This record gives sequence, C-alpha cells and structure tokens, in this order.
Amino acid sequence: MAGAIAVAGSGTSVRRIAVIGGGPGGLYAASLLKRLDPDREITVFERNAPDDTFGFGVVLSDETLGGIEHADPEVYRALGREFVRWDTIDIVHRGRTHTSGGHGFAALGRRRLLEILHERCAGLGVDLRFRTPAPPAAELAARNDLVIAADGVHSATRTAHADAFGPGVTEHRNRYIWLAADFALDAFRFEIAETPYGVMQLHGYPYAADASTVIVEMREEVWRAAGLDTCDPAESTTRCAKFFTEALDGRPLHGNRSSWLAFRTVTNSRWSHGNTVLIGDAAHTAHFSIGSGTKLAVEDALALTACIEEQPDLPSALTAYEAERRPVVASTQRAAAASLRWFEELAHYVDQPPRRFAFNLLTRSRRVTHDNLRLRDASFTAAVEEEFGCPPGTPPMFTPFRLRGLELRNRVVVSPMDMYSATDGFPGDFHLVHLGARALGGAGLTMTEMVCVSPEGRITPGCTGLWNDEQALAWRRITDFVHTSAPGAAIGVQLGHSGRKGSTKLMWEGIDQPLDSGNWPLTAASPLPYAPGVSQVPAELDRAGLDAVREQFVTAARRAASSGFDLLELHCAHGYLLSGFLSPLTNHRTDAYGGSLAGRLRYPLEVFDAVREVWPQERPMTVRISATDWAEGGTDAEDAVTIARAFAEHGADAIDVSTGQVVPEERPEFGRSYQTPYADRIRNTVDVPVIAVGAISSWDDVNSLLLAGRADLCALARPHLYDPHWTLHAAAEQGYTGPGAPWPLPYGAGSRTPPTGRTDGPKPRLTLG
Repeated sequence: MAGAIAVAGSGTSVRRIAVIGGGPGGLYAASLLKRLDPDREITVFERNAPDDTFGFGVVLSDETLGGIEHADPEVYRALGREFVRWDTIDIVHRGRTHTSGGHGFAALGRRRLLEILHERCAGLGVDLRFRTPAPPAAELAARNDLVIAADGVHSATRTAHADAFGPGVTEHRNRYIWLAADFALDAFRFEIAETPYGVMQLHGYPYAADASTVIVEMREEVWRAAGLDTCDPAESTTRCAKFFTEALDGRPLHGNRSSWLAFRTVTNSRWSHGNTVLIGDAAHTAHFSIGSGTKLAVEDALALTACIEEQPDLPSALTAYEAERRPVVASTQRAAAASLRWFEELAHYVDQPPRRFAFNLLTRSRRVTHDNLRLRDASFTAAVEEEFGCPPGTPPMFTPFRLRGLELRNRVVVSPMDMYSATDGFPGDFHLVHLGARALGGAGLTMTEMVCVSPEGRITPGCTGLWNDEQALAWRRITDFVHTSAPGAAIGVQLGHSGRKGSTKLMWEGIDQPLDSGNWPLTAASPLPYAPGVSQVPAELDRAGLDAVREQFVTAARRAASSGFDLLELHCAHGYLLSGFLSPLTNHRTDAYGGSLAGRLRYPLEVFDAVREVWPQERPMTVRISATDWAEGGTDAEDAVTIARAFAEHGADAIDVSTGQVVPEERPEFGRSYQTPYADRIRNTVDVPVIAVGAISSWDDVNSLLLAGRADLCALARPHLYDPHWTLHAAAEQGYTGPGAPWPLPYGAGSRTPPTGRTDGPKPRLTLG
C-alpha cells in the first residue's frame, strides 16, 4: 500500500505543480507534495468558493485512514476529531428491519473535510486560488513540471485530451438525488419503498451528531411514473421525504444544489499524458453505493506522491503510479458495477425471504462474503443459514439439492470441460481417471465434457461421442466407477453438436483453427463461418438435415441413459449448433426457424422435447445457455430470461447459465464471478433453478451465491483442474465432516489440512522517515 510515505527520499525534480480542482483528491495531493518538499511551488485552482460544495457526508474506510495516518498524522488527527463512527447496517423492507453489525464506518461532512485540507494546504504554503477557473491543461503543462487533473467526473482536462487518455463514459439506468436530514441515523440504513410507481430505495448514513446523508434512488421508469422528472428540486425533496416517512420519522429532507442524476462510470485507457496526470473521478468513478469515491481519490493522491518520491524521473513516476493504482481501481469498479446492477435490478429481489434479501443486499458487491459476514456478525449469518435450510453446522454449499428424482448431496458441480483426449469418440483411461478423480473429490455432480452426437458434430478429432453402442459401453465403465467408488456422487452427460465451430485443431494446437487436413463438412443454422476468411463455411441445415440432427440427439440420449448417467444436459451455448440457432448474430434464417426470438428458439426446443421424451422421466434434464453474446446486436440478458423461461416451460429442471463464445468479436467483462449476475437474473425472474458458472473460485464465493439466492448450484471448472479434491478440501477448511462431503474410506487419513511452516508477512514498501 502506498499509504506510508518516506519524508526523506531522492524523489524526482518536480518543482512547479498545478492542481486543477480543489476537491479532496487534489487538495490532499497538494498537501503531501508540499510537505515532502517545502520548496515546491504548488498552485490549486478551484472555480468555486471555499465553502461552496455539493453533497453532504463522505465515508472513509479504515484502510484509507491508515494510509492518511502514516502519510500525514496532522491531517489524520484533525479528521479523527470530526468523525462519526458506527458499525451496524439496517435493512428495512416490508415493515421489517434486519440489522447486521461489525462493519466499521467513519464519516464526516464533506465541507468539514475540505476545510481541514484547506487549512493544511494553507499552513504548508500551497497557493489556493478559489473562484478561479484553471487555465487549459496544455497551458499549465507548458509552465509547470506537473499538472494534476483532479477536475472530477466532468473533467475538462480529460475531454480536451481525449485522444491521449482514451476515456469511456457509461451512463446507467437509475436516477438518484443527494439530500440530507437534520438528525443522525443510528446506522447505515437501506430502506425499500414499494410504491404505486415502482420500487424506490433509500441509502442513508450519519456524518455528524445532528446530520445524515440521504440518497434516494430508483429506476428511470419509476422516476418518470412518479412524476419526479417534472418536479423542481424543492418538490422532489418534499416528495422523497414522504416516500420514506418511517426512516425519517416524519422529518423533512433538504438539498444542496441537489438534482436528479444518472450515475456515470468513467474509465480511461491511460491516466497520464506528458506531464499531466488524472486522479480521482477524472480518471475513474465507482458507484456511490460502495462509498469509494473520496476513498479512491485520496488513495490516488497517496500513491502518486509516493511514486514521485521513489522514482528517478516524472515519466517513471507516472508509469509506476498507474501500474500500482489501476488494478486496485479495476477491482473497485468491478465491485461497484456489481452493486450498481443489484440496485438496478432491485425489483427482482423484493419477494425473497426477508433475511435472504438482507444477506443478498449486504453481499451484492462481492466485497462482503458469507465467511466475512459470519466473522462480522455470527448471529445474523446463522439466522440467514437457518432460513436457507442449512442443517446445524453445515455450510450452505453442503446442503442437499433435489432435481426431479436425483438428490445431490451438495451444491458443487464439476463444470463440463473439453479434454480433447478421445480417439474416434471413445472415452478411454484418461476420461476414467479424470472424471473418476473429480467424483472422488467430493463434488455433488460431475459433468462430462460436451459429448458429440455424431462424428460430424465433433469440435476436434479428440472429442468424445455417443454415436455408437461401443462408445456407450465405454461410458458405462466410467459411470459404474463413479457410482461404485464414490457412493452418493452423481455424474451427468452434456450432449451437443459443434455446428460451425467444428473440424478444428486440438485446443493446445490452435484453438478454433481449422485442421490442416482431414476436415469434415460443417452444418449450422446459417452459412456463416465462425472466423471469416479462416473457418470453413458451414452448410445451412435444410428440413432433412434438421430432422437428422434431431434424431442424432435422440439416439445419443438413449445411449446416455443406458450408460448410467444420472443427468443429461443439452448444450445450447458457446456458439455450437443449437446456440447458433438462438443468437441473432449466427441465425440469419428467413424460415420458421429464424427471425424473432420465438423463431430462433423453435429448433432448440424441438430437440429438447425429443430428447426429454426418451430420457428417463425420473432423471433430470438441464440446458446450458449463453446468456449474453458480449457483442452488439447479440443475445442479451432480457433474451436470456425469455430463453430460460421457454426451456423451463418445456420441462427443463435447471438452466446452466454461461455466457459468450458465440462470436469471435466478443468483449467479455472478465472478473471474479463475472457470469453469475446472469444466473442471478434468471433465478429471480423465472421459476427455475439455475447453475451459476464463471470464475467462481472459492468456497466462500459458492456459499455467498447460494445463501443470497443467486444460484442453486455452482459449477467450477479451473479450480477442479488445479485440485481434483477441491470440494473435500473446501469441507476440511470449513471444519465440516457431514454427509455433504464424505471422504472415500481409503482417503480418510487426508481429511485434515496438513501443517505448514511459519511465514512472516511482507514488510511495508515505504516507511515514514
């Protein structure tokens, strides 16, 4: 952390500094740089008056305060005298209040924060120029060694040099307004109001002994339906107070240049240009619901100052600053985006059981997790677990789950993973060891890779199949092993057809690249190659082809049943044949199987119905879908809900919600659990269980997703490649020894975590000199 700054250091030859913007980030950077070198000439340009500020209270984390304490004890002491501290969160919904403790907040008035920083800058000799618009950044850059652009979300500097910074600004769907109440709430309060116009929410927290910040937020359509789009600020303030009379105990709200806003997420491909650098909201924004705006700006100032002191020249310092801060900011923005989306989709959650709703809200950003919340407030978390149905002493992931006639002993699924290790479609010893090891490793359900329904339906020559009886016998060897050697474990088969993505090399020889020789003809919904100019052009399936492929799925399903599989999944994702019918980017048909989403659904549903008819009725059948194509004009979250609902109405027992891999020009938003919001959306909109996938990497993530009601099962791929016994180790690490994760008798001696040697933590990167 760049929180502890060495006073005595070589530093760079940065003597003249101009700061554009007198917010917390700009002022704090100015004070730190001046403190470290009193001979520096530092000028802060602020177009407003010293006491002219928007908003009310700001929240700072203990981590940020620790950095301030090490960097400038005087500022830290001044802040400490002003802070209001509390550690509880109240969630008020449908007349019930659920309280969770142990959260630790510190807040103070924004105006008072600025006054403290003004006093510190003035005392150090920083030239503060209020009511003075800054000259253009290019002009300042010509006569200063460094220009710090702290000019906020509407940064003129960023706009003027957009070609260098590469900004991206995304405006979101909710409307919100910053207001205040003249009394102190006794906790951080989230209150939900279900009005005739739609769902509204209040975010409130104290920032002084007699004052609280109150933010009212709602979807734009709710805002318009309530007539708030035509209200003046005074009327908006009055009406918001009436919507949340209980929270305010009938008392009024007031504004401070308050108006309705739509949040804007700001990103930049670069944060510096020559000797000009962006910090705070000029460089990046994070939704106010995670309280990180001021925190990020202050931490930017700390990091920038530290890098200027450490590095031999300014270019190196600015490069180091961005390298240090960008991963932290990206992580915060991902958390903020998850929180923002949660509040945008709030209406989908209001019918959850009350404690689950509260837990879901608290864990919305994925920064607070089940394990973390259990440490903060064990009694609250235990009540949520009880409502969920956890047996005593059982983590959520080890509660059983029933799909039709199959009861899974836990909620962990080994996700389908193509191994490309078959010969002529036959699963061999590799597959026995691979799938057998993971079933022995404790997962409730182990899935095969995509098993192809015909030789022409393979992705690569190394893919497995079920197009003949000999292959079925080979699969029977594997299912018998699982059922005999891992009693209680289930094994499922995923049936699919490669469509236009077939006849390619093994993954490690060139993913999605056509074979050098021995290619077979491809078929698809439309004659569109996967990679134009590279991939083979598939033939569009005609009536006879549609019937033939459907029959291949039916025959393979019969063989899968005789092979002893407990569950069958129909692969309608990742751009393979059935997925190709669903996406408008890959289905350009003009017959009954194209056009509208209903038309594009027609053939996958016909295949599903035909397979369901021959698949044993007591055994469950699931469907994997790509809930978004991550590409303009493709399948989106709304389409995914419609697709999931259609399969559920046709008898799907669960929807396995993946994303992407449909078109090569996709732009996924990678990150921890990045695909789970799509599963969440379907689960809380459609009456069907869901399997969540997508960079779920820890047992804590699994417990959190389940307990919040965002998924019923969690499928993990790479963690099971890294550790075949991932589920058993998750049980051991949580101290769980119950029926949800029984160790195979020969492995019993390994059921405790082995001891490890002592390790000492790293020393601070910088220390106060």
